[in-house]
Amino acid sequence: MTEAESVWRDPIVSEVRRVREQLFAAAGRDIHEFLRRLREKQATSGHQIVTRGPHQQAGMPGEAA
Repeated sequence: MTEAESVWRDPIVSEVRRVREQLFAAAGRDIHEFLRRLREKQATSGHQIVTRGPHQQAGMPGEAA
């Protein structure tokens, strides 16, 4: 850790990282299980789920858009 990183920590970022670590540990540190659990919670949350379409890649430099 650099000196700048140790001087100030964002408490919100710290909390998000702590909770993520707890959820990951609860999933047995298995990334597939971790993601399955997140998707399950998302599906049962009652919130609208927005799915974005595929990202369109820009053309070659100099091509018209």
